[in-house]
Amino acid sequence: MITMTTRIMCNKLQKEGEALDRAPYPGDLGERILSSICKEAWQMWLQHQTILINEYRLTPIEAKDRQFLVDEMEKFFFGEGSDAPKEFVAPE
Repeated sequence: MITMTTRIMCNKLQKEGEALDRAPYPGDLGERILSSICKEAWQMWLQHQTILINEYRLTPIEAKDRQFLVDEMEKFFFGEGSDAPKEFVAPE
């Protein structure tokens, strides 16, 4: 069975990629991501978000930690980018 996937111009990767199936986040930010971020870039964010949560010991149940992640997500996709914590060392 062959299915056609929707392709979009990805704002993050500056190339065409497979569109997300649905908004990955509620509200306007989720709609912006759905319309301009591809699946590959979303997977990159999920990996980066995990690093941020682990290195900064964030608790997503805390409002301030959630807001930090939302701010970083917006920078990651639409701003100057979100840096890994300076203490982070990538595994070899």
